[in-house]
Amino acid sequence: MRLPVRRDDSGNAVVEFVFVAVIVMVPLIYLIVAVAVVQRSQLAVTQAAREAGRAFATSDGTRQAELRTAAAVRLALADQGLADDADVRFVAAGSPCSAATVAPRLVPGSTFTVCVRRRTQLPAVPTLLGGRAITTVGEYVVHVDDFRTVTP
Repeated sequence: MRLPVRRDDSGNAVVEFVFVAVIVMVPLIYLIVAVAVVQRSQLAVTQAAREAGRAFATSDGTRQAELRTAAAVRLALADQGLADDADVRFVAAGSPCSAATVAPRLVPGSTFTVCVRRRTQLPAVPTLLGGRAITTVGEYVVHVDDFRTVTP
């Protein structure tokens, strides 16, 4: 006596859906997470550059300006939950952040650009495969008020 052989496709749709969902959804979710990590870093360095420039321009002296700049960068990065591992540079106004650094001055009317640079590793990618990571840069042009008096 032979057992009847089933020839219908019931149950195959569920298996195919799960297979396709895993193939499509896992990379899509990873891409969304990776973009979010890079975007968070970009927002943090942009805000850090802006706050550092404002802190420098409103300081009463050069030493205080350096301390306030470092604190502003640290707070802006901490606000996004990131480590204080950014590089802060000052370049001439209108120059790219890769230009030679300048010494910012608290002289009325002076202008310069604050550049905050941070490297971001992609999630779940080993350093060996990730290479040099993704560098995010924030820039802010500072203009010290023309009628401001500053003690050096």
